[in-house]
Amino acid sequence: MSQAIGIVELTSIAKGMELGDTMLKSASVTLLVSKTLCPGKFLLMVGGDVGAVQQAVAAADARAGEMLVDSLVLPNIHASVLPAISGLNIVEQRQAVGVVETWSVAACIAAADRAVKAANVTLVRIHMAFGIGGKCYMVVSGDISDVENGVAVASESAGEKGLLVYRTVIPRPHEAMWRQIMEG
Repeated sequence: MSQAIGIVELTSIAKGMELGDTMLKSASVTLLVSKTLCPGKFLLMVGGDVGAVQQAVAAADARAGEMLVDSLVLPNIHASVLPAISGLNIVEQRQAVGVVETWSVAACIAAADRAVKAANVTLVRIHMAFGIGGKCYMVVSGDISDVENGVAVASESAGEKGLLVYRTVIPRPHEAMWRQIMEG
């Protein structure tokens, strides 16, 4: 069976807790993340078999109403995505850097997954909406042509929902900027 993650992002903390319970009761999924985001948003992330995750996200979507910011089901998630959410994937050599900034966590995670599947890049990190006004950004690194391709794919993904804020590719980052990006 294929593994997936499901994400539901809401404008209400209380509604988020309610829908987290709904998701867990509606399907056999594992709660991966249940937390507040800036500014006053709530993020739920579940994992499990694709069908179960689809069922859980559909149950939340059906009850979220106008409090839904974004949601998604991401089947066959790339192995580098979850580590990038919880920390950093280490990059040893200074290379080109790409950054894609989005209005929602769900859009950013989907964009990051598409980028690493489409291009030979390392997903360095996904920074989720803590202290940045509810936005999210992802950072990839690699050869310039691969980074440009990954950023283009990620931007297209976020843009499909109208959730792209900005994107950039830095071909040869300054050593001080490189260290700051890599250290978080």
